[in-house]
Amino acid sequence: MRARAQFAAVVLAALLCASAACNAADATTAAQPTGNWRETTLAEYRQHLVELNGIVGACAMARDAKSCDPALVGRDDHVALGNAPNAERRLVRYNWLRALLLKAQLKDEVPEKAHDKGNAPNKNQDKTQTEPADGTEQSSAEETTRPPKPTTSQLLQAAETRLTQDIAQADAMTAGPAVVTAEHANERSTMKQVLAGRDFRNLQTSTARDTMLEKLSAWLNLLWKNAAKLQARAAWVGRVIVWGFILAVCVGLAWGLLQLERRWRIRLVPESDGPAAGAASARDWQLWLADARRAAAAGQWREAIHFVYWATISRLESKRLWPADRARTPREYLALVAAEDPHKAGLATLTGSFERTWYGGRVAGQGDFHKVEELADGLISGNSATGTGATRGGAQ
Repeated sequence: MRARAQFAAVVLAALLCASAACNAADATTAAQPTGNWRETTLAEYRQHLVELNGIVGACAMARDAKSCDPALVGRDDHVALGNAPNAERRLVRYNWLRALLLKAQLKDEVPEKAHDKGNAPNKNQDKTQTEPADGTEQSSAEETTRPPKPTTSQLLQAAETRLTQDIAQADAMTAGPAVVTAEHANERSTMKQVLAGRDFRNLQTSTARDTMLEKLSAWLNLLWKNAAKLQARAAWVGRVIVWGFILAVCVGLAWGLLQLERRWRIRLVPESDGPAAGAASARDWQLWLADARRAAAAGQWREAIHFVYWATISRLESKRLWPADRARTPREYLALVAAEDPHKAGLATLTGSFERTWYGGRVAGQGDFHKVEELADGLISGNSATGTGATRGGAQ
């Protein structure tokens, strides 16, 4: 199976390479002009235009086969638009001029006679008497109002004008980049004046976010367009794509809502520079433990258990287990911990011991302090199982 997959990959790569080579060959072929043309410089191209202008003038005067021979035009020009070796080239064809010279060998057509125009009203009158008024007379009137076709002499004059303009354009290109730079400077100043107007005052460049959104929108439009094409060919394929996309969106929304609900349930602490004022974590948990040991050394076991409890709360709160707030009760701290959290059991036992001693007025001794201290060490170090086991052993 793996060998078949590798063989298919090799065949696909070969086909892609062959396709790319064919496209490159086609592009190279399309870039090269075909036909009867010659490589010319800008000066040679201008000289050719001057010669063609003289040929058109002579043909307009003689109007014979010798002066209006299309062969006098010569070959087309493949003109270099600059003096650089790799300058851009443009192919200028003269088929229009050859066709005009061939047509100029014949005299202009004789216009319609005056007596035919004089008889036109009588013919129209006869038509109105014999034919119904169905709009035919209106069409004839429109035909009479159309401008007449230009004669060959007028076309020759237009050709001379066109060649003269081409010569002027070639002269402007031969003048060098100074003229072009000046023209670009004028265009740039004009564009700056337009952009400085009130309509473009709040114009801003697109940001990276706008670019990404535009690409995403284009991708989605392409996706739906391809889905529509597939649906036209095979209806079930389009339905699978559409409903699959909708299902993926619904699954993503459900997953996001579950994550939000979980974050709200365990109340994760938002990122902040430090704990809230008056919170247990505002004082280092190690300082709480130091106070507990001093109280234990003085035989104040009830105060020592009180300090150990708050040392544990400070440590867990510094781990972002809940938002820092000193106004909570021990039971509220315990309720903030999720049921599946490994700290839940140990913290529940520690909270019970602290409440019985501190709020219940139960007399505490050295053994009670050591049990609470072992439980707190397990919660602080993260080994909640150790703390739980020690507490269970002490409870027995």
